[in-house]
Amino acid sequence: MSSAEALVLIAEDEPEIADILGAYLAREGLRSAHALNGRQALELQAQLKPDLLLLDVRMPVLDGWQVLAEVRRRGSTPIIMITAHDQDVDKLSALRMGADDYVVKPFNPAEVAARVRAVLRRTRAQGGADQGGMLRVGPLEIDLEAFRVSVDTGSGPRLLALTLTEFRLLAHLARMPRRVSSRGELLQACLPESEALERTVDSHLSKLRRKLEEAGVQGLPVSVRGVGYCLEGGC
Repeated sequence: MSSAEALVLIAEDEPEIADILGAYLAREGLRSAHALNGRQALELQAQLKPDLLLLDVRMPVLDGWQVLAEVRRRGSTPIIMITAHDQDVDKLSALRMGADDYVVKPFNPAEVAARVRAVLRRTRAQGGADQGGMLRVGPLEIDLEAFRVSVDTGSGPRLLALTLTEFRLLAHLARMPRRVSSRGELLQACLPESEALERTVDSHLSKLRRKLEEAGVQGLPVSVRGVGYCLEGGC
C-alpha cells in the first residue's frame, strides 16, 4: 500500500480541529475519517481498519486511554496520542500503554501530518506485515488463523508446541518486531481476561524463549532492560 492510499482515523471531539487535521493530511496525500467520541472511534477502527489512529486523550463516552487499551488489545494499529497536557507523566503513560508517538495541544497541524507520515514509514519498514493471516519474522512463520508457529530449520519447517498465551505474545511481538512492547502492554493485549501481574509476562516469555532455543532460534524474544520486549535483535 502506498502512502497515498493510507487511511488515518481522527478521533477528536472538536469538529474544527478534526477538519483542520483532515485538510493537512489530504495535502500529504492521506485519506482520513473522523470519530466524535471514543465509542465511535472503536466502531470505526473495527469497520475501516485504518492504517493509523490519531487519538485525542480527552474524548466523551470513552476517553483516549480506554480507546488506546482496547485498540492495543485488538492488534497493532499505529497510534499517535493527542494530549492537552505537556507533562512527562502523560507522555510516558501514552508510550507505556502502546502509543507510537504523541503531540501536545496547541499543535502545528503541518507537524502532526509529518509525524503521521513518519510513523507510517517506520511501521511499514519494520516488516512483519500480516499477509493472508500469516506473519513472517526471520525463520518464524506464524499462522494467525490456525494458531500454528513453525521454524525454518534449513532442512524443513519445525512446528512449535506453544500454549495459547505464548502464541498470543509471539504474534503480538511479530506484528512490529523492532518495536519494544512494555510488560503492561503485553499483559493487556495477550492476557486481557486475567488478573495476572506484569511479572507473569516474564514467565511466559521465558518459556517461549526456551522453546524457540530448542528449535534453533537463539536469543528471542529480546529483553530490553527496564522497558519490555521485542522480537528483533536490533530493537
